[in-house]
Amino acid sequence: MSISSFHRLALGALLAWACAAHASEAPPPAGVVALTASASVDVQKDMMSVTLSVTRDGPDANAVQAALKQAVDAALAEARRAARPGQVDVQTGAFTLYPRTSNKGFITGWQGTAEVLLEGRDMPAIAALAGRVTTMTVGRVGYGLSRELREKTEADVSAQAIARYRARAADYAKGFGYAGYSIREVNVSANEPPGVVPMMRAAKSMAASDESGPLPVEAGKAPVTVTVSGTVQMLK
Repeated sequence: MSISSFHRLALGALLAWACAAHASEAPPPAGVVALTASASVDVQKDMMSVTLSVTRDGPDANAVQAALKQAVDAALAEARRAARPGQVDVQTGAFTLYPRTSNKGFITGWQGTAEVLLEGRDMPAIAALAGRVTTMTVGRVGYGLSRELREKTEADVSAQAIARYRARAADYAKGFGYAGYSIREVNVSANEPPGVVPMMRAAKSMAASDESGPLPVEAGKAPVTVTVSGTVQMLK
């Protein structure tokens, strides 16, 4: 077989494949509508988290580390007396130690920080506990939804969003003169913005004393939103 004959056969095969591929392509769907529906509800936050922190510095690294450990141990001793699983949970957080240097790069001393985390559903107990710890200060306070409350709320809101999606699909089908619809593809997504409330460390110095009482608590609400999106096929 000559080279030119081979080229003609190859070109013919390529054209035949292109024609077959073009013929096999399905025509674009008709009567397909993209829709989105959502539902949202504001839920009272039922979780509180408090980060207690302490900072120490000095010329000797071992002494600074020992001072941090002493402050953390005292805080943990107080916190463990109030701990109740799910209601008041206690754990240690970050523990860092780093040198302080002069302009010339020489080590002039050491500084360290340590954290203890309080979290749970019993907000009054956590607030009171934070007020009783005198060896550490409040670094951060946050509020949110427990997993159980979030899942239950998302299930309820999902049902509302799906019902709105189906009602909207039925309205569009009727408006365009179709007898009904079928769902082609659908996506359900949920989101909850974070609800962290920062606080000044100085606020804890007042809350730590018995006269000042527990840490003030105002959890607020969190929006739980579920969105349903996708496409539906209108039916004659």
